[in-house]
Amino acid sequence: MREDYKRWLVEQGYPDNSVASRIANANKVEKAYGNLEDLFAGGGYASLIEELTYSTEDARRKRANPSRIQTEGDLRNNLATYKQGVALYRRFLSEVGASPRGAVAADIPASASEGVAAEAAGLEKQRLALERDMQAALRRDITRLEPGLQIIDDGVERYVASGFIDILCKDADDRLVVVELKAGKSDPRVIGQTLGYIGDLMDEDSVQAVRE
Repeated sequence: MREDYKRWLVEQGYPDNSVASRIANANKVEKAYGNLEDLFAGGGYASLIEELTYSTEDARRKRANPSRIQTEGDLRNNLATYKQGVALYRRFLSEVGASPRGAVAADIPASASEGVAAEAAGLEKQRLALERDMQAALRRDITRLEPGLQIIDDGVERYVASGFIDILCKDADDRLVVVELKAGKSDPRVIGQTLGYIGDLMDEDSVQAVRE
């Protein structure tokens, strides 16, 4: 596992206990499947996610553990946690890069296109930082968004097939609520993204009442 993963988790705003849990989960997956970075580079991400997928229907039928990870307790919840950890580690690699790069020599001027790319990257980092701040503020008092809401994702973004849900809650009527945060002006793709999350939750948790 990359040594800079812990620093990245802290930068994302995860509390200390969540940072420790994410690292422990990734370590356990690596013990069963080998180095995750190498596995992803070889195209093994999708197959690993598939092995870690265990639905409520699988649990109802008491199907065997489809993964190589030996686990005790609720199999579905445990595999969902490992799957989320794998997806989060992949996100870390995609944002940080497969390997650290050295500094560019000062006497080599950047091209105009490189300057534009650097500016765009800087703006994206600012946007992500603002969204993390928004999420942290809401997690401290989710009822500011709507009275009666309760956060049920244990303080970490819930992973589903479509991606990571910023905050997963239940409302006063016991319905799941997907909270998706965007800094600045959003576009219609956000609606499709949120609907995708809702569909995934309905499939994975076998629930009918999900809203945004």
